[in-house]
Amino acid sequence: MISTSTQRRASVFTLGCRLNQSESQHLRDRLERSGYSLVPFGAKADLGIINTCTVTRTADAKCRQVIRQFVRRNPDAFTAVVGCYSQMDAAALAEIPGVDLIVGNQEKMNVLSYAGLGKNPRPLIIRDRIERSDFSIVFHGDRPFTQRANLKIQDGCNFVCSFCIIPFARGGSRSRDFLNLVEEARNLEARGVKELVLTGVNLGTYRNSGFSIVDVVDQLNLLPGIERIRISSIEPTTIPWELCHRMRDRGHALLPYLHIPLQSGSDRILKLMRRRYRMRDITQFIENAHDSVPDLCIGTDLMVGFPGETAADFGDTCSAFLKLPFAYCHVFPYSERAGTTAARRSDHIPVTERSRRSAMLRRLSAQKRHDFYLAHVGRTMEVLFEDFSDQRWPGYTGNYIRVVCQSSADLTNRRGRVKLESVGAEIMQGTLTQLLN
Repeated sequence: MISTSTQRRASVFTLGCRLNQSESQHLRDRLERSGYSLVPFGAKADLGIINTCTVTRTADAKCRQVIRQFVRRNPDAFTAVVGCYSQMDAAALAEIPGVDLIVGNQEKMNVLSYAGLGKNPRPLIIRDRIERSDFSIVFHGDRPFTQRANLKIQDGCNFVCSFCIIPFARGGSRSRDFLNLVEEARNLEARGVKELVLTGVNLGTYRNSGFSIVDVVDQLNLLPGIERIRISSIEPTTIPWELCHRMRDRGHALLPYLHIPLQSGSDRILKLMRRRYRMRDITQFIENAHDSVPDLCIGTDLMVGFPGETAADFGDTCSAFLKLPFAYCHVFPYSERAGTTAARRSDHIPVTERSRRSAMLRRLSAQKRHDFYLAHVGRTMEVLFEDFSDQRWPGYTGNYIRVVCQSSADLTNRRGRVKLESVGAEIMQGTLTQLLN
């Protein structure tokens, strides 16, 4: 049974994207407001909430593993599983012993309404149809922040790429009420947040009450305590050129960073994926953005082993990644998702070949990241530091270089000028030269 002590203990585990991370933070705030004490995942708890991802089969397997770990360590706790995997395959989750509640994406933020029902032999499943209307978020919380904060502004997607399950898991594209998101940004500012990361499934499609994503960044730029605004992954065909103008303006808080999911460098594969661009279009945009915005860091997602992908198609992807001014790529082996068009194809690539191609692209990415970092050696750049870690202070430059430096001062959530001195494994060593706040 759930503990009857004065303060119940709860923990939240998040799998997947920044959007999930943002939603989990809201869940933590609601737990505290409801009288729970938050404990690390793995510690003794009365309530566990696992916020799931289903973008790949590997993600599904990781979700099941985490759920079993929590149940094994907390056999008497109330175990709630929420999110994308709950939306898509509640039946599979219901077979895991110890799960008490399964909630899809429509009702996931109301999970606490069901958390006091007690343990049952079979879990309660709540998987409502996802509404298509724009939304607001009820937010609470007054705990100080010492990290960057994710700000959810959009959800869902209408693009329906042939490989992607997310439109089914999260529904169609919808935007957050403009005034509601600005009000949460003010709340985060009051809690000490200096950098906001805008999150969503398809960020560039944001439209609410006549406002666009450009209006969002401009309004957030007016908040005096918000010193940095970063855009997370944004689809290639949805990026307004005005964002590049803001990045180029040193008086604007929007950082010189774009993560653009290319997925493939082969026009033939892009067509099979039902992507809405061809390489000529995206090449011109990326090169123009790189030439226009000083210090711009551009990252990408690349999928390998899509059904029918030939060696020549994969070669086109590698060539495009090397030729274009990408600083790094996230590599995803194609994963069959039931219900998608691609999963019904008959020309699937063997898993071993997908793994081989993935490993090759990851090596290329490591080299390009190293070269990007190496080009900054000797420069002095602003870094926003995070929590103290392993006798060193980690943080990020505006263009997403991860930096660590040693200091006897408390640098938590402070900006400083750092001389970048050497390149390690996906990190740069630097020396703090000046604290800015």
